[in-house]
Amino acid sequence: MVIQSSNSSIAQRFESYQPSKSILVWACVATAIATMIIGFSWGGWVTGGASRSAAATASDIARGELASAVCVEKFRAGTDASQRITAFKALTDSYKKRQFVEEGGWATMPGQTSPDRLGAQGCATVLAT
Repeated sequence: MVIQSSNSSIAQRFESYQPSKSILVWACVATAIATMIIGFSWGGWVTGGASRSAAATASDIARGELASAVCVEKFRAGTDASQRITAFKALTDSYKKRQFVEEGGWATMPGQTSPDRLGAQGCATVLAT
């Protein structure tokens, strides 16, 4: 029975405990800070700037992939496609291959006045294989 009275006194002391307002405020501050540390470290939270940067990078990559697919189709659609592919494969430098695609106009998307650089590079990579 000694154990029971010891447990009951601890329970009574816990029930009668009245924390001060400053202790409650500091507990809330510590909890908020711990939540932010856990959220940004392990929870996958990111800042607005990091989110905008990731979205811009993803959109650039997607635009380049789309421009590359359009470029390959435009390159292969002409009547002299076999001659163009022969001339293209004769080039050895990847820069010259990209330049060949840009100058041919195949990497220029509809409504644009200049070729898409990522699209031209992707197009040259696909055509080289």
